[in-house]
Amino acid sequence: MISRVIIVDDHPIFRMGMGELLNQEDDFDVCGLAEDIASARKIIGAQAPDLAIVDITLAGDNGLDLVKEMSAENKAMLILVLSMHEEQVWAERAIRAGARGYIMKKEASENVISALRNIRTGKIHVSEAIMERLLDRLQMQPDTSATAPTVDLLTDRELEVFRLIGGGLTTREIAERMKLGVKTIGTYRDRVKQKLSIKTASELTRRAVLWTEKEFS
Repeated sequence: MISRVIIVDDHPIFRMGMGELLNQEDDFDVCGLAEDIASARKIIGAQAPDLAIVDITLAGDNGLDLVKEMSAENKAMLILVLSMHEEQVWAERAIRAGARGYIMKKEASENVISALRNIRTGKIHVSEAIMERLLDRLQMQPDTSATAPTVDLLTDRELEVFRLIGGGLTTREIAERMKLGVKTIGTYRDRVKQKLSIKTASELTRRAVLWTEKEFS
């Protein structure tokens, strides 16, 4: 069985490299490369792929928004999120959004191929630690891990704002990046401060920068 694959990633070299890797396999055919949600929509509409590889950070977009959209509109298309973002923070969010697997870019390329084959057979592909967390949630058991990240308290939108604050963007720049109003971003900032028990704007920036540096270290 040959599966048609779309790759959605904002790094052109990575897109092309991943495309070449998959096209070397007899059971994959890359039918499109996209850098953002708009171009991904066009390819999906024209090519009707079976599988999608989606990064979280796209050109001006949040990949989880695309995952939610694709899973709602085309349940037959299976989605693997492949990102540099820390699995402990983002994997569960990706699965909740509708992805069937999550893998970090630092893992070997062969793992991407095995992950795609796993989700094609109906499995969910995440690490053992993440799978245990998902099962605990399903069984209504609280997460007793002392190292559970506090950002788990944030919604996807709030976490995106927090990440962009850590990247040095102003409220107006974040609003432009997320295509939202400045007041809306201000509301998200206030919610983040409340959930993370942060009192001041400077402390919010400091915490966001430290978290972002840790995530990319």
